[in-house]
Amino acid sequence: MTRPLRLSVWSGPRNVSTALMYSFRERADTTVVDEPLYGHYLRVSGAPHPGRDEVLASMDTDGERVVREVLLGDYAAPVVMFKNMAHHLVGLERAFLGELTNVLLTRDPYDMLPSLAQRLPEPTLRDTGLTEQVALLEFVLERGQEPVVIDAKALLQDPEGVLRAVCRRLGLPFDPAMLAWPAGPKPEDGVWARHWYANVHRSSTFAPYTPKADPLPAHLTPLLEVCAPLYERLAAYAVSPER
Repeated sequence: MTRPLRLSVWSGPRNVSTALMYSFRERADTTVVDEPLYGHYLRVSGAPHPGRDEVLASMDTDGERVVREVLLGDYAAPVVMFKNMAHHLVGLERAFLGELTNVLLTRDPYDMLPSLAQRLPEPTLRDTGLTEQVALLEFVLERGQEPVVIDAKALLQDPEGVLRAVCRRLGLPFDPAMLAWPAGPKPEDGVWARHWYANVHRSSTFAPYTPKADPLPAHLTPLLEVCAPLYERLAAYAVSPER
């Protein structure tokens, strides 16, 4: 069996990651896998996420086994795209990252935090995944590789331009099918979809970027101050749209 391109997109929550998964799902050469390490993360962290018990009951919570059997498992498709949350790496031996093509999906915390707070009323730095994303960036740089970082705002402003740039970096042909998908749930969705995916299920393409109309809630300001420099470190490597 030909070894597939194992594309792991390490995102934070509320970063347009599900839309990006749906985008890759439309490629004829790609299989997508939705957050295979989520059960591991909930078991290890004890995080009180919506639908926690249902998630834990629905999937393998042994992170090392998930790495072996899912992230490094066999696939018939030439490309397998794993939508992963960066903070789901907690407690794992990370040598396997060298066997993946790692992409980082980030978002300005000024836009991300209010959205996250709608699901987790008192979000913490751990919930954002930004610390782990920066560590992943350093891992890529230390290996002498060119980071592939996607900024969610740029993706929404110019989906085709950003996806063309990302595909070029990955050595993949751009497929116009990536720009649209059928509305509604997808077979690959995790059981947590009903708690997190309502907006993307109503969509059939990347939604236009709209700036936040309301000021940042005051209780999120301290977290924003911690998140901002981490985001800026990532954003410095964000791909530029191309045509």
